[in-house]
Amino acid sequence: MKAKKEGNLLVVRVDRGEELVESIEKACREHKVKTGIVSGIGAVSSCAMGVFNVEEKKYYKNEFSGALEITNLTGNVTTKDGQLYLHLHMTVGDDKGAAFGGHLNEAVVGVTAEVFILMFSMEVEREMDPNIGINTMVL
Repeated sequence: MKAKKEGNLLVVRVDRGEELVESIEKACREHKVKTGIVSGIGAVSSCAMGVFNVEEKKYYKNEFSGALEITNLTGNVTTKDGQLYLHLHMTVGDDKGAAFGGHLNEAVVGVTAEVFILMFSMEVEREMDPNIGINTMVL
């Protein structure tokens, strides 16, 4: 993973074989990102993405592998209990053009990933909402 910062923009390149979520988190820590908007493209060889069932208050994980293009990586950076908190969603497409997506748990980069993070000086904290069962932003 390589990262470069200028002003309020952090650009991250994640290389083949590296874990995408861990790499984004490492770049955010190294460059002291507390709040931001994440956007990216690239390709992965495997990934796990979830869908939240609000009635059960539980995520269901789906795993995918093969040559998968990241057609959209989006999300945000906030904090929970003062610690970095990433909330990422991703859509990938296979060699037939079928798309799969959800809440990104993990992904291994298959070619490269290009991630842009627009950083903000304000801090947005999260806390568990027991009615829903997820960590929501405190505003």
